[in-house]
Amino acid sequence: MKEKFALIGKTLKHSYSKKIHTLFSKYQYDLVELESDALERFVKESEYKGFNVTIPYKQQIMPYLDLVDESAKAIGAVNTVVKRNGKTIGYNTDFLGMIYMLKKAEIELHDRCVLILGSGGTRNTALAVAKTLGAKSAKTISRNGEYNYQNCYDLIETEVIINTTPVGMYPETDNCPIDINRFPNLLGVADVIYNPSLTKLLFNARERGIKYTNGLSMLVAQAKYAMDLFLSDKFDDGIIESVLEKLQREVKNIVLVGMPGSGKSTVANNLSALLDMECIDIDQKIEQKAGKSIPEIFSDDGEDYFRSLETEVIKEFGCLSGKIISTGGGAVKRAENYFLLKQNGVIFYIDRPIEKLSTVGRPLSKDLTAVKKLFEERKELYEKFADFTIDNGGSLEDTVKGVIDLL
Repeated sequence: MKEKFALIGKTLKHSYSKKIHTLFSKYQYDLVELESDALERFVKESEYKGFNVTIPYKQQIMPYLDLVDESAKAIGAVNTVVKRNGKTIGYNTDFLGMIYMLKKAEIELHDRCVLILGSGGTRNTALAVAKTLGAKSAKTISRNGEYNYQNCYDLIETEVIINTTPVGMYPETDNCPIDINRFPNLLGVADVIYNPSLTKLLFNARERGIKYTNGLSMLVAQAKYAMDLFLSDKFDDGIIESVLEKLQREVKNIVLVGMPGSGKSTVANNLSALLDMECIDIDQKIEQKAGKSIPEIFSDDGEDYFRSLETEVIKEFGCLSGKIISTGGGAVKRAENYFLLKQNGVIFYIDRPIEKLSTVGRPLSKDLTAVKKLFEERKELYEKFADFTIDNGGSLEDTVKGVIDLL
């Protein structure tokens, strides 16, 4: 029988931790949601040989432990607890996990001015990491601190930002904690959030050509270092990259854009069957929401109303993970849809020769002349949105294979 370990926290339904520890294939790993008043009893009486700790209990748990490792004590937060010889011992593997994340992304802290957003346990971890890696300075931003979200823009010397707040996390993915465009010397942005893969903060860094990283590599790395403690062993760090690659494939959305009638829905349905991923057709979701067909929406309410409805639906489904999303032909017309689709997605432009495009039930593609005009209007937008372009002029099998080969 496998040994049992767990993650404890208040709300865990969106946690990736069970997936990660299951991929390690060394032990049973459970998710245990606890209210604050049950925390002490869990520490004293649970059957688990060890457990990880997430928000909001990384600091609250410390008085209930028999021993706390010196580095965890210095940070002021515990994220891993191991039971040895009848004693509960607290550690902090987030520290090593954050160092791994920054090094992987080649975000240098040595001799740089670092700005840390947040006031919780992970903020303390980031401060310890900045000190260890030789940062020139490390200042923290909080709502009520010396530096807050109003006066932080005076710190124009800032070169690296580390976000440890939950702002921008699923499901409120349209939120952003800070305007990075007001920091002219910025060289790197790290966000410990991992869902979505690309927070609004990181999206803005990407648009500026600044190095950035989400927190998924930190999550996997700290889990590996926790496993070392759980099993009193030291496993090769190569397992971090192996699990990270599998996890990234599992949580990424496959997003299809392209002209009306280019075969997006057909390609999406075939990918869904082959990859065992749920397929979400944005046009179908719009019709369900409106209670009428798309031609009827255009006829009754006009294109502007339709585009607003389309953005609402994309916002609802773009923040999910591990889905195949087939968009309508005009989804690229609104710039805001790019982030909503990109935040968790790899975007494929399904490119089909104009003469092969279907025009049935397409309100803006009534004949070949209209189709050509539409294509000229949108071609650059499709290319701008897309990570990859897939030629759908041949067989369906070749198109589907082309997408899968690029995942």
